[in-house]
Amino acid sequence: MEITQAPPRDELVRRASELVPLLREKALWMEENRRIHDDVIEAITDAGLLKMRVPVRYGGYESDMGTVVDVLAELGRGDGSTAWTVAVWSISTWMTGLFPDEVQDEVFGTPDVRISGILSPGAVAVPTDGGFVINGRWSFNTGAQQSTWNTNAAVTPTGDGGFAPVMVAVPISDLQIVDDWHTSGLRGSGSITTIAEDVFIPAQRVLQMGPVLQGQHQSKRNADATIYKAPFMPTACATISAPALGLALAAKDAFLERLPGRKITYTSYENQAEAPVTHLEIAEAITNIDEVGFHAHRAANMIDAKGQAGEAWSLEERARVRLDLGAVCQRAKEAVDILHGASGGSSIHRDVPIQRIQRDVQALNLHAILHPKTNLELYGRIVCGLDSNTPFI
Repeated sequence: MEITQAPPRDELVRRASELVPLLREKALWMEENRRIHDDVIEAITDAGLLKMRVPVRYGGYESDMGTVVDVLAELGRGDGSTAWTVAVWSISTWMTGLFPDEVQDEVFGTPDVRISGILSPGAVAVPTDGGFVINGRWSFNTGAQQSTWNTNAAVTPTGDGGFAPVMVAVPISDLQIVDDWHTSGLRGSGSITTIAEDVFIPAQRVLQMGPVLQGQHQSKRNADATIYKAPFMPTACATISAPALGLALAAKDAFLERLPGRKITYTSYENQAEAPVTHLEIAEAITNIDEVGFHAHRAANMIDAKGQAGEAWSLEERARVRLDLGAVCQRAKEAVDILHGASGGSSIHRDVPIQRIQRDVQALNLHAILHPKTNLELYGRIVCGLDSNTPFI
């Protein structure tokens, strides 16, 4: 098995930055075709960005969370759907490292394998000889059509009339594809529905969800790896905060690019850049963007610091990452909304990026895990001494 020296953070971020022009060029195509362009996937693969969360023994980088956030944010500057899809692939790749080592050998035996995943338990796994038979469906399955494997949630009977949540690793080829991704935002992510009908899954490809959420796993060879010393939810939440940061930065780029020479119609301002209202709007937006970066990097830095120190996580620390995620999405949307509102009537044309950026960031804010108020409420409950109202923390 190949052992690769991981490139430093600056190098991976540079590679991601160099892809921004390509992502912007293909963004409209990806929106119209509801999937990532093949040229974009090839470029991301060639840049080594799919290796960030792959174990080093399979040629991966085991990049720290700070690197992952910075790389994904750069991709988000180019295209929100691409950043979101690569974020999901990154989480699911990390999740695969929780499975027994023989499962990892099977999955990572394919170089630059793409693994999508769903956390909502949309299927039932019934025990049978040697494993489970699974039936059900998973919606919002980002990038599934362009992936080889799925790490999906299901439930399995406990024998006392109840059900326990599990995570399963299943080849995409074993699932049916329902092409139902017709949405207003993140259209290029291809987050379609997959269906399992009497799919057999060997026992080693099924993990109990409870230990996974607590940061426990079945891999012996990943036991000492720093990136696996963080619990699942903080890891996932920090990862998916990055596309929102990227979209906020993209909105600033898009606004400033169109600003020179624009006037404010029906006013005496022949140059929008000279209007005081523009100064107030861009300054307020940048302030929000700075706050987005603060929260995204605070979560990433805590994950990296605690992983390097091997420290246990408190409930409040876990909830704080959810707080950071909510703040990232809220402030990103506020920044984008300001710049979108200042972009004039011509910005509603499909080839003007700001309208797509606005729809993409709105889609992120509606996601159940990213929803700002839900995350703020959760943290507030913990600080006020109440129990968590969700196991996803």
